[in-house]
Amino acid sequence: MRIFLFLILLSCSVILSAQKRITLFFAGDLMQHQAQIDSAYNEGTYDYSDCFSAVKPLVSKADIAIANLEVTLGGKPYRGYPAFSAPDAFLYAIKECGFDILLTANNHCLDRGKKGLDRTLSMLDSLCIPRIGTYRNESDRSRRYPMIIEKNGFRIVLLNYTYATNGLVETPPHIVNRIDRRVMRQDIAAARAIQPDAIIACMHWGTEYKLLPDQSQKQLADWLLGQGVTHIIGNHPHVVQPMELRTDSTGRQHVVVYSLGNFISNMSRTHTDGGAAFTLVLEKDSTGHTRITRCGYDLVWTGRPLLTGGKRFRLYPVSTPPDSLLPTAYRRMQLYADRTRNHLRTYNIGIGENRKE
Repeated sequence: MRIFLFLILLSCSVILSAQKRITLFFAGDLMQHQAQIDSAYNEGTYDYSDCFSAVKPLVSKADIAIANLEVTLGGKPYRGYPAFSAPDAFLYAIKECGFDILLTANNHCLDRGKKGLDRTLSMLDSLCIPRIGTYRNESDRSRRYPMIIEKNGFRIVLLNYTYATNGLVETPPHIVNRIDRRVMRQDIAAARAIQPDAIIACMHWGTEYKLLPDQSQKQLADWLLGQGVTHIIGNHPHVVQPMELRTDSTGRQHVVVYSLGNFISNMSRTHTDGGAAFTLVLEKDSTGHTRITRCGYDLVWTGRPLLTGGKRFRLYPVSTPPDSLLPTAYRRMQLYADRTRNHLRTYNIGIGENRKE
């Protein structure tokens, strides 16, 4: 009997060791409004050293962390809305926080024109930060797109598209990935030909400040899944929209996150002063079958100096203890958290908040 039990345990250990796991982390909009830029100024330079320090443990524990870079790095003069150009120090802080990949297809990617796009791509390349969504030319795009992530024994394809660029048009040979079903169908077919474990589409879409997805988002999500996309992560509305865990007719599960909201910004209207970060854990067994083992969200809140009493803007997990913030700031953070939790509890399907470990 003991020999038989030993064989069972040995068999189980072999099966467990054959399983592979990867943790993906998705954040919302990385923004720099004028007040953020001004507050980071420090004797001729810009200091973002403590901007992300409170959320770094959340970001860095993932195998791959991805966020939407919704500014250009177009150089001086540094400006916020409506034509963003952030100091280079902001990008250094993003990398230091632990982000591995940045999305660049969004409605602000052409804010500083051809030179701004060129400089943004050059800065990302100089820091060896993989980028997806905008390209110098067709050769640059064909080498980088679809983006293939190979880590922990997984092969994952990443796609990125934007609905528009605020009326600006890229100067040839520059390319911005736009939401165009003909192009996307070709890209998805190319992605499927790679035979990845998952195809994840990061979409810059929807209507700003709307708490629920509009009809175009819903229809496009259905279309993307029908074409072979596995999971969808959305941005742009600057508020958190619902998340869904769907199961198709084959039993395979798909995540649809309509909007993660702002990761960091100077927006202060209701629902915009924070955002959600989404964690997706995939596991692959010895047969090559990939499944979701865990998915959920964490809420974050931007502490503005006016509320926190600090000099600079700083991002906080909403689990931050009350003795770490001024009472007024803590109450505002909890107000944001309560509103967002109530909204997601009402409209989410199959996805909840990550439990504090």
